Parts: sequence; structure tokens; C-alpha cells
Amino acid sequence: MNDTYHTPVMLHECIEGLAIRPDGIYVDMTFGGGGHSREIMKHLGPDGHLYAFDQDADAQQGAIDDERFTFVQSNFRFLRNWMQYYGVEQVDGILADLGVSSHHLDEGTRGFSFRYDAPLDMRMNQKAPLTAMKVVREYSEQQLADIFYLYGELKNSRRLAATLVKARTQAPIETTGQLAEAMKPLLRYDHEKKDLARLFQALRIEVNGEMRALRQMLEAATELLRPGGRMVVLTYHSLEDRIVKNVMRTGNAEGTRQEDIYGQLPSPLSSVGRNVATPSAEEQAANPRSRSAKLRIAEKTDNTQ
Repeated sequence: MNDTYHTPVMLHECIEGLAIRPDGIYVDMTFGGGGHSREIMKHLGPDGHLYAFDQDADAQQGAIDDERFTFVQSNFRFLRNWMQYYGVEQVDGILADLGVSSHHLDEGTRGFSFRYDAPLDMRMNQKAPLTAMKVVREYSEQQLADIFYLYGELKNSRRLAATLVKARTQAPIETTGQLAEAMKPLLRYDHEKKDLARLFQALRIEVNGEMRALRQMLEAATELLRPGGRMVVLTYHSLEDRIVKNVMRTGNAEGTRQEDIYGQLPSPLSSVGRNVATPSAEEQAANPRSRSAKLRIAEKTDNTQ
């Protein structure tokens, strides 16, 4: 397997942001095709170690054959559990490249993209019980409207949900093509692809529990980082970026600041460099997936352990 599985976004910026110590312990929360992981390994000495998470069994085919590398086939929401299992109390850096990979979008049989007519699946972990087909078939109109609004940020979410519920009573909706066709009357002609992408995004987030998993991972990551350790996160849409930004600014996903008894507002993390960085024009032209990417980097402060 090579980087065509998932072309690493902002590779140089991510590695620079991690400020890798040769003897450090690092975690790549989203292994994918291994592009970021392989670059991290180049900076590790004989005493360094990299743990890489990916819940998709396909990703394990690219696992790195090196005693300093450990592949964990698991959702990154279980970061804390797995680090305990391996006896790791603190880590020096954590990298997360969020969102759906190039591999998932280009793999026509998995149902992640409306570019291919495939069964409505969208599971990143193919052993998980919930599929997009089950959501489309069984969720109530209100549940569908909530998903489309919250996770797709679609303003006509209620009309989309009503149309979908009506369409499924007339004929089964089991493929990406059937779903796109059912939604077509409500899609704006000049924004059809963008609206379909948001609708598919909403279903994918629901199927994989992405927002809940992200919150759990970031909470565990914040606790696991040693003082001075780095957290580097790439986001691709406003929902996940808002959560990451809140955690890096306040230490919690909601973005609420709580004063201590001295009236101070301590945060376990502090931003490194600019608040957010974006890919160069050259990278955006070469890798379309990078166009919506935002890179945030934070460092663990010394006032928490």
C-alpha cells in the first residue's frame, strides 16, 4: 500500500508542528495509508515509538514493519484504554488527520461517495452494526432532519427529511444512487454536488459516531500529553474544527472557561504559532482533498499533569 490510499495533507507542517523528539512516544490517531506515520518514523531514534490507530481493516495492510511501530486496529475514541494496555502513561505528541480518507471516497463499493452507485454502507469499521442504509430506512423524519441540520448544516433539512421518508414508502432506498435521485428535487441546481456532499457527510458522521468519538479522543489526548507535548490536528469541516478549537483554547469541547478559586482561567493547552494554518495554493491544486483543511497545533502547558 502507498500514499494513494490517502495522500497526507500538510505533511511538512504536521511533522514540524509535532517537534519530534528522537526518543519520544507518539500517536498517529488516523493511520490511513501511513503517509504521516512513515514521516514520523524517519525522525525517531532507536528508543522512540509510534502507535497508530485506524478502525478500518484495510489500513492494516500498510502497517509499518518496525519494532518501534505498533498498529492498533481500533476507533481512536479508545485511545486511553489502549495506552493503558500498552503501559503508556504519557506521550510526547499526538497527530490526528480527521474526516474521510481519499481511499474511502475512491473505493466505490463502500458507499461514501455519490460519485458511485453502491450500497448505502459508510461504515469505517465494517464490523459495526449501524449502516447508512439502516439510518435511511429506519430513522424517523425528525431524526433525519436533525442529522441533516446538525451534521450537514443543511438549511432545508426538514424538507429533505420529509422527502426522504415519503420516497422510502414508495420504493426501497438501498444505494447511493437511489438516495441521490430521491433528494434531487430539493437540491439547488448550482449547488447540487455541494448539497449532496453535505447530506452524505451527515449520514457518515451519524453512522460512525464521529463527533462523540472526536470528543472522547481529544479529552484522552489532552490528559495523556506530557507537559510540552504537542497536539496536531487537521480538520475538514466546521463541526470538527469547532470542537478542536474549543479543546485547544479551553480544554473542553464546549469551549466553556471555568475560573479557579483565584479567578484564573487555566487551560491545559496553549496554541502554537498561528491559530490556524491552511495548505498552500500548490498543495490545494495537487491534492483537492486539502482545499478545506485547517491545521491547528497546541502544546500541553505545565500547569496540569
